[in-house]
Order: sequence, then C-alpha cells, then structure tokens
Amino acid sequence: MICTLSNVEKIDLDKLKAAEKELGVTLLSFSCHDITAATVDAEMLKKIEALEKELGVSLVAVKS
Repeated sequence: MICTLSNVEKIDLDKLKAAEKELGVTLLSFSCHDITAATVDAEMLKKIEALEKELGVSLVAVKS
C-alpha cells in the first residue's frame, strides 16, 4: 500500500479549509492505494535513480 497527497475536489477543499480555520491547524489529505512493486534490474534502477535526482522527487516502480 502507498499513500499520496489527495486531489481534493473544490467542495471538499472548502470543507477542509473550514475545519482548519475552526481547529487552528493545517490538515493534509492523503489517499492510499493498493499497489504491487515492479521488479527492476540494475539498468532500470540506475535510470530511475537518475530521474529522481534530476527531478528532485522519489519514484516507485509499480506493476501496471
């Protein structure tokens, strides 16, 4: 399972902003997904790591 920041619809965003104002805190919304990691060889891993470094992100290879 992997969790990512949610893509919140406008109506939900308004509800979150109202709750943040009421509670005096910032709320982060995460969505979780069942995934299966892909098997990568050394060459693929090297390319993924280079892309991570170039983009400044972490990447996860999953089966599609």
